[in-house]
Amino acid sequence: MKKLIFFMMSLAAVTLFVSCEQQQSKNWCRIHGTVIGPEYEGKRIFLVPLKGPATAETVDSMEVKDGKFEFMPDSPQIYKILMDYHYRYATQTLLVIAEPGDISVVIDTVSHASGTKQNDSLEAWKTVTETFRFKSGQMSKRALDARSSGNIALSDSINAELQAMRLAYKQFSRRMSANMEKGLLHDFLDEHFPLTYKRTMPDGTVVEMDADTNEPVKK
Repeated sequence: MKKLIFFMMSLAAVTLFVSCEQQQSKNWCRIHGTVIGPEYEGKRIFLVPLKGPATAETVDSMEVKDGKFEFMPDSPQIYKILMDYHYRYATQTLLVIAEPGDISVVIDTVSHASGTKQNDSLEAWKTVTETFRFKSGQMSKRALDARSSGNIALSDSINAELQAMRLAYKQFSRRMSANMEKGLLHDFLDEHFPLTYKRTMPDGTVVEMDADTNEPVKK
């Protein structure tokens, strides 16, 4: 009888352990945060895979309550966090990497994520990217205005400076990828900032092109 009781207790302990392990595996990543603005209270916020189909099986959503939300994705991938499209105009869609850990998010006119290694690196890259986009937008407008007013030399000079800035931004992104461990962010940067790409020519041949000069790669 004592052996039977001991066996049953052992079995219960094992079952509890397995259950805890499964729960930890299920909740291995926690994405939680706030949405800035009382107008978003009760509205839906979505966690959408960056790649692949956006279906009922792959997209998660919840209502914003007390300005807060929480997701617990069960697979390592890059997601987009975004508000319902009716209320998205004043918030910035945010990329977030599902990986083990606790990820803190703020959804606002400029959104942020932090708390894990890859998300901290993604936030650093995002800051540089937004600065680049802002400055390049300003320069593009200046170049266009100069050309419209007939100052072709100034327009060409600004465009040359803009091209140099674009190249510096690409090189920064590539260095960042090269200096980090293999993973989702590494692959994301490699995909978006390749050194070369393939181009199909009018005669049907496929040529490898330099991604920076858009010229054929010399063999």
